[in-house]
Amino acid sequence: MKLWIKILIAMVLGVITGVLMTAGGYDTAIFKPIGDLFLRLINMIIVLLVLSSMTIGITSIHDPQKLGRVGLKTLFIFLCTTALAIVIGISVATIFRIGNGMGLKSTTEVILRETPAMGEIILQIIPYNPIASLAEGNVLQIIVFALFLGISINFAGARGKPLLEFLESLADVMYRMTSIIMEFSPIGVFAIMTWVTGTYGLETLYELGYFLGVFYFACIIHLIIGVCGILYFLAKLNPLPFFRGMGDAIMLAFSTSSSSATLPVSMHCVQENLGVSKNITRFILPLGSTVNMNGAALFQGMAVIFIANAYGIDLGWQQILTIVITATLSAIGAAGIPGSGFIMLSVVFRSVGLPIEGLAILAGIDRIREMVSTILNVLGDAVCAVYVAKQEGELNEQQYYHEDLVEMENPEPEL
Repeated sequence: MKLWIKILIAMVLGVITGVLMTAGGYDTAIFKPIGDLFLRLINMIIVLLVLSSMTIGITSIHDPQKLGRVGLKTLFIFLCTTALAIVIGISVATIFRIGNGMGLKSTTEVILRETPAMGEIILQIIPYNPIASLAEGNVLQIIVFALFLGISINFAGARGKPLLEFLESLADVMYRMTSIIMEFSPIGVFAIMTWVTGTYGLETLYELGYFLGVFYFACIIHLIIGVCGILYFLAKLNPLPFFRGMGDAIMLAFSTSSSSATLPVSMHCVQENLGVSKNITRFILPLGSTVNMNGAALFQGMAVIFIANAYGIDLGWQQILTIVITATLSAIGAAGIPGSGFIMLSVVFRSVGLPIEGLAILAGIDRIREMVSTILNVLGDAVCAVYVAKQEGELNEQQYYHEDLVEMENPEPEL
């Protein structure tokens, strides 16, 4: 049985157990330590996972010459679409007031990080001492250090290869450790949902369904503004052939929830169906599957507002800005595998001091959410490839409009 099915079953069983124990007069708090143990395991892997995966994500641009016009243009589009996804997620979540009225209470004191002036925010993301940042778990400073470390490794060439190999090994180990910890997630989710349902009632289940519906709506908005907007207004292309050409990749992304697993099919669709040159395709799509996670970013923005509302926490504009920055950068470190967006969400929570136990509440719907998120991830990479190819004169527009050309070349005979 797949892990996401186990988690979904655990969530349902947890809800049922919580209702039955409450009806029988039993205290569901006895399950809370089990859920806390699972959350501690997640906390345990965050620092090294962020450092290694972020650095490897940056070093995937291993040809320094490609950091020129095409590379910078690609990274700019990636950052813009990711930030747009976060802003859409936060805006939609705020408008629909998701999580309001749940009245959850954290078992630990919630202390939001101070909201300094803009200049101080910028200064505080640069670490004085990266070792101290690692020890303190200051994730934003770790992300910034990883960005500089990855770029420096690339420019160091052969001398930086031993460090790159070490970090690749560390990243692989941390991914494996993540997989091991996630195997315990059904137990942790069952315990948390039993405690939450017994403490707060079935309102939690309703709010999760509402969250999921609003999330899908936000995804549609991002497709219209982010994907169709780039194609129509910037690339001057009709968006419909784009979605037809990406059909196979969309279906595989939906079924696997993995940007990495979808990569070969995405490359075929972009190159053969949309007419993007091999050079652009082979550079942008592998890079995008590592550093461009629009769907995960949108989820992170919505999840932060959901949990803040659920626990009755008011976020200031500085904290919202910190969330946007952290979520944008953490999307670079999210591996293109199922569950990565959920793990990286803990990084965003910690950046502003939100209660991390909120993760377990969202765990039950994470796989259902991720099926659509992965589609956004894949389409975000593809639209960037099409746009850059158009700008560089490496897009075959006849191939892009392939189906329309077939009809034009084979008109119906006149009677």
